[in-house]
Order: sequence, then structure tokens, then C-alpha cells
Amino acid sequence: MKFEESTKYKAFKAFRVDQARQFKDALSRARTVQGKPLALTTIDATLRLVKGFFHWLAGQQGFKKVVTYSEVEYFNNNRNDARAAHAQCTVQYPSTKATHHAFQGMADRTELERRNKAMFAFLVLTGARIGAVSSLRLKHINLVDGFVFQDGRDVRTKAGKTFTTWFFPMHPDYLACFTKWVNFLRDEKMFGPEDALFPRPERRLVNGKFVFDTVSREIYANGSIVNKVFKAAFAQVQMHPYGAHSIRKTLVQEMNDRDLTLAEQKAWSQNLGHENFVTTVSSYLPVSDQQQGALIKRLEVA
Repeated sequence: MKFEESTKYKAFKAFRVDQARQFKDALSRARTVQGKPLALTTIDATLRLVKGFFHWLAGQQGFKKVVTYSEVEYFNNNRNDARAAHAQCTVQYPSTKATHHAFQGMADRTELERRNKAMFAFLVLTGARIGAVSSLRLKHINLVDGFVFQDGRDVRTKAGKTFTTWFFPMHPDYLACFTKWVNFLRDEKMFGPEDALFPRPERRLVNGKFVFDTVSREIYANGSIVNKVFKAAFAQVQMHPYGAHSIRKTLVQEMNDRDLTLAEQKAWSQNLGHENFVTTVSSYLPVSDQQQGALIKRLEVA
């Protein structure tokens, strides 16, 4: 623990307020392996963890007279650094035009290439998180009504949440590609409801060598493949390699660009798995200083 290092491993029962101040000074002087100062986010997170530990310790038998809750507050970060640490960074995301361009450039000759292209299309249609995408099975897909049931019991959704995502009304190429893939799995590969929607490759022995040219029926252990496929699609057309999560921002921007009613916007938000519409607006549709100025200047005098 960094705090113990700063006190030279003194017993917690020897705690003094000065140790909290010294610890904060030590963090401000600390350097990474590259010789750079610790990031403000790292310092803030470290202070919060240590404060949380001492807050717990203050209520334990034998420590109630040693550590008081008021003394624990000395682990608070200073206001300016805390605000800077939690400031939202601008996240790059592709436009709908750039996304479709990357999609069109994806190959679809082999089974794995068709899987990858369908995976990309599915991300645009649903904005699903990479953990969910990598753990979905055919039973979760309803092509007739056009939705995916993200069942938190066996799909790796955020916080185990269960919700339905209806396919977003994006370019028809995406739905055509995804539909073709699902039908291929069901009709040609004879996949059943419990088989993976985007399966791992299957290892086969061909002419004395192992090859990965077909899909298995198994899901991936995590969502790293989804990110890899999404980034590669943009990189191959010489564009910025956007992360898969950025498509959620693209979809929210699409919502903002359309002339939707408030109810339609809320439905769009819920489709992304947001219980609160404010989450969609504040986290995915921030107004920059430049936009703020432009919008205010356009307003007419009442």
C-alpha cells in the first residue's frame, strides 16, 4: 500500500493527521516508470481508496479512539485537483458516414470475415457493449420483430442489467448483413439457440498444420475481440481506429441530429440500456464551450 510506504510501515494505531498530509505530498512528488508525475485521476482515486479504508478503520474495535471520522477527511483531495480529475475528456467517435465507409471496406469472403462484418453491423444496430456482444447467443436474437434481448442472467451486460434493444433505424446495409449472418448460422451451420451469436474460431488440423478458418459454437471469454474487429475496420480504410464503445456516442449524436419528439428520444435512450435520459445527454451528448457560445448567440432576444 502506497500509504504504508509513505509512513515507513508504521502501525495503523500510530496514525496521526500529519501522515495524511505527508501522504498527499508524497503522491504529488511520485513519478511513473517513465519519469512523469502521476495523473490527477490516479492521485484522486488513490486518495479515495485510502480514505475509504481509514473510514472503515475508524469504526473498528480498538481503533475508535485512534482514528476519528473528522481526521479521515484530511485525505480529501484539494478542490481544484479533484475537479480536474473528474473533468470529462472529449471522446473521439466516428460519424455515421465514416462508420458506413469502414463497414463497406470490410471483407466477407471467409466465415470469420463474415462474422466480423456482422459483428460490426450489430454494434451499429444496437450500440451494445462489448461484453454483451461477445456473450450473446442465438436465443437472444429476434429477427422477426427486430430486437435483441440482453438477458443479464447469461449476457455480460453492465451491472447484470436485463433489457431489450430494438434495432436502431440505421442504414439498411447493416440489418441485411446481420440478418444474413444469423440465417447462415441457423440454416447452414445448424446452430441452435444456445450457440454463440459471434463464435470463437475453431481449430482444425489440415495437412499437418492447425488452421482457424471456421467458427466453433462457443462464446468468447471477454469482449476484447469486439474492440479489435471494430478498430481494424477503420484502420484498414486509413481512418482513426475508433474503439467499439464509441459507436454509442455515434448513435446518441444520430438521435440528436434527427427531429425526434421527447418520447422518441427517451425510447432511443432506453434502447441503449439507460434507465435515466439524463445519463444519455450528460455522458454522451456534452455541449462544448464552442457549441455553447454558438447556441447562445443564435438565440433571439425575448
